[in-house]
Amino acid sequence: MSTHAEPTGPTGPTETTEPPSALLARAVVTALLLHGVRDVVVAPGSRNAPLSFAVHDAATAGLLRLHTRVDERSAAFLALGLTRAGARAAVVCTSGTAVANLHPAVLEAAHAGQPLVVVTADRPARLRGTDANQTTDQVGIFGALVATHDLAGPDDVPVLDDPWGRQRGVTDHDDALPPAARRRPGVVPGERPARVRPAGVDRIPLGPRTVVVAGDDAGPPARQLAERAGWPLLAEPSSGSRTGTHALRCYRLLLDTDLARSVERVVVVGHPTLSRPVMRLLGRDDVEVWATPGRGAWPARPYRVDRPLGGGRFELVDPADDPADDPAADPTAEVAAGPVRTPWLEAWLEADRAVARRLDALVAAEPGLTAYAVAGAVVRATPPGGLLVVGPSNPVRDLDLMQTGFGVGARRFVVANRGLAGIDGMVSTAIGAALGRPHSTRAIALLGDVTFLHDSNGLVLGPDEPRPDLTLVVVNDDGGSIFATLEQGAPEHADRFERLFGTPHGVDLAALCAATRTPHWRVESLPELEQALASPAGGIEVVEVRVPRQDRREVDARIRGLAAD
Repeated sequence: MSTHAEPTGPTGPTETTEPPSALLARAVVTALLLHGVRDVVVAPGSRNAPLSFAVHDAATAGLLRLHTRVDERSAAFLALGLTRAGARAAVVCTSGTAVANLHPAVLEAAHAGQPLVVVTADRPARLRGTDANQTTDQVGIFGALVATHDLAGPDDVPVLDDPWGRQRGVTDHDDALPPAARRRPGVVPGERPARVRPAGVDRIPLGPRTVVVAGDDAGPPARQLAERAGWPLLAEPSSGSRTGTHALRCYRLLLDTDLARSVERVVVVGHPTLSRPVMRLLGRDDVEVWATPGRGAWPARPYRVDRPLGGGRFELVDPADDPADDPAADPTAEVAAGPVRTPWLEAWLEADRAVARRLDALVAAEPGLTAYAVAGAVVRATPPGGLLVVGPSNPVRDLDLMQTGFGVGARRFVVANRGLAGIDGMVSTAIGAALGRPHSTRAIALLGDVTFLHDSNGLVLGPDEPRPDLTLVVVNDDGGSIFATLEQGAPEHADRFERLFGTPHGVDLAALCAATRTPHWRVESLPELEQALASPAGGIEVVEVRVPRQDRREVDARIRGLAAD
């Protein structure tokens, strides 16, 4: 929402009236509360002062929790992290370039299908198109992907049809006028609105050799489908599906084997982004693809979909009784109630166990600490009911190979920003997720060094700010090691690689953490890492793990060859 109220009425405010900007700000905050918002992140500014005062009044009244950040980009990702953990959050900022700094988090939320409310202050409409200070074209600044409400007064504040929909707005203010007095918004806290899931039933026939691919935010339905059908489950760490008896650990290493070449059908749920082998599987002409729509702003899949699914509930049918041919057929007549074990599934499980043993042996035999060993240690340190936030590039892919299966009742809540999979804002996202899920048994984040540096501002917290217990594990290989595993990391590009892609930075992370008074530990061996993870100090802390980068390409090549041994 963009607010742009005039600072006063036609004859100015009186002793008994408030300026229009204050009235609009209070109406906006009341609307946020009515739609379930309970966390608001404020970035300080002059134009958004009426909004800030209104938010502060609501927080003082116990209606919401206030967070303040000096960096708008960090503020927006903090709100996104809160949202990722199930909280309903909004971020408020001033006009000008402040709004542009929200864009990375807004794009991530839009493409991940995460609800994020952005409220920006603006000059009154009469000053648009002029050279007034901190004035630009804010309306629609985030493009067509994000809904915008342009508000000039309290009557313009919308009643949103979908309280979990993605919303963004601008409010226009002239001068930064405080409210005439503290006001308590006329809202009684209630239950947060429930996220609505599609009610339709997708009926899927048994028969073809099928695997289930569960991408980011797929949720339990993917696991339930795989278990009821006896199909292998290829679940990414942040899918919310990687539990139970059918999830494979090393699935991406198995996708170049004869077993994978016999796949006839793939059912896709969620947003898969991690694996080129999975994308190759989905692009095969001899594989039938059934897929739910994506949840983000662009729900269309980038590969051929033979059978679109609704994405709500799945029911299995015998091929002879496919309801598409016989609408009267009983969709559950031939389907067992519990997890099903089939020869097709057993072949995958046996292959997965064999490759996992080879992978563990390879990692253990490395002379020094590897990023894979770090990911494995982080998984072991995250207890049932714990929160694990994982950064993009190598950390999430390392976790994908090292995350062993968990029981259905013992899953860890894994959060990853996979909408656009950028390195932006991951420290703030992790802090927000930890704050939004205070009942977690433990909160850990696994980040690369470049990702950590990109949002080191996320560690700048004022003395009155809520602080979670959160361990940030930073895998420091002094640069961008993921590029070493890609085409640009080939030997023929070695003369340019370090300058263009490796980008060694040489930053002293201990000194950086000291600047924000953030506790820091540096470890260089697996026992040291395990000890640090077993002894959290409380509050936000950084555990820096130094690993080499020079041999990353060679180690990855050996890992990719494990399934062919």
